[in-house]
Amino acid sequence: MAIISAPRLLVEGALIGPGAVIVDGARIVDVIEGRPPASIDHVALDSGILSPGLIDLQINGCLGVDFVRATDDEWEMVARALPSVGVTAFQPTYITNPIPALVAGLLRFAAVQPRLEEAGGAHALGVHVEGPFLSHRRRGVHDVRFMVEPDAANLDALLADPIATAQITMLTLAPELPGALAAIRRLAAAGIVVSVGHSDATGAQVHEAVLAGARMVTHIFNAQRGFDHREPGVSGQALYEQAMTIGLIADFEHVSPQACAVTLNAAPGRVALVTDAVAPAGMPPGIYELGGQQIAIATGVPLARNLDGTVAGAATFLDQAVRNLVGFGRDIAEVLTAATTVPANAVHRPDLGRLAPGAHADLVWWNDDLQPGLTWVDGAQVYDADVRAAAAVATESLG
Repeated sequence: MAIISAPRLLVEGALIGPGAVIVDGARIVDVIEGRPPASIDHVALDSGILSPGLIDLQINGCLGVDFVRATDDEWEMVARALPSVGVTAFQPTYITNPIPALVAGLLRFAAVQPRLEEAGGAHALGVHVEGPFLSHRRRGVHDVRFMVEPDAANLDALLADPIATAQITMLTLAPELPGALAAIRRLAAAGIVVSVGHSDATGAQVHEAVLAGARMVTHIFNAQRGFDHREPGVSGQALYEQAMTIGLIADFEHVSPQACAVTLNAAPGRVALVTDAVAPAGMPPGIYELGGQQIAIATGVPLARNLDGTVAGAATFLDQAVRNLVGFGRDIAEVLTAATTVPANAVHRPDLGRLAPGAHADLVWWNDDLQPGLTWVDGAQVYDADVRAAAAVATESLG
């Protein structure tokens, strides 16, 4: 049994405190108001905020790693590193590739998953397959050569191997494509969250997708038909549809601060912050890979681009999105909820993203500068910023 107390805690979408979280093994067993008596041995945080761990539902890679072709060692390295930016669960994303390559990537993920659980890093929730059933008109960086319609034959090919299929937790498609509505119904019936993205759909077509079972929109405003006062398109319809969770890249490059604020105002409680991070995130300028393509990152730029200049994902992490939005004047509790509870709910994980009895003891202590200072995964402390800083100083002095 362990107790962690803090001046403020994020509980049910609001900041309360002081209070404490009681942990038994990997799970939270209680959340109490007030500080435990000094006579009770516990971790007493004297400043900052204690929140659930962050959950990133769209991360293609980072630290030089592209998930679709990652080795087992690379998977483990990333899972161990993510808690340093407050991320305790992530949904690796595979972009458009030939269907056999996607299936092979899913099987590699299935094989490495037990190792990741034993490693004690961030939980890998399952794979978000972004493509290949996307609109040519809204392809973004996706390779048009491998984009196909979501007809029965192509869906059969993707879902033929039951082990590979079991790894898919989310799939992004364009609902205006031939066969898409039947595909949405089939995927939703299989427990896969269907997200609308890379789409030129009208508002009416998005509504039909929702009726068929789609429940999310992938990186709102990016690579999709935008909002018009006579045609809401993907973006406007997603803001309207109460059943849809909205993925929002709040790096202030993919989406402006003002548009982020409009999104949060229009869809309270339905916005899930995502990064769309790619291999260059956390790395120096240079050339990296995304789904078999070369992409580049330049000094001081939070965006990656492919070699023809098309935006190819972000080079930032989810903790930066939190700081961006709070710095723009958004409420801290609103922003942290959008990075914890909302994404957990989107992928049907009531055991994640909240400080509540029965939930995984995945916790982040944020210092007064909204930097992750301590991170726990399943009740075990896996990151300490002070220890990391001391190690860096020691290494520098040795050098």
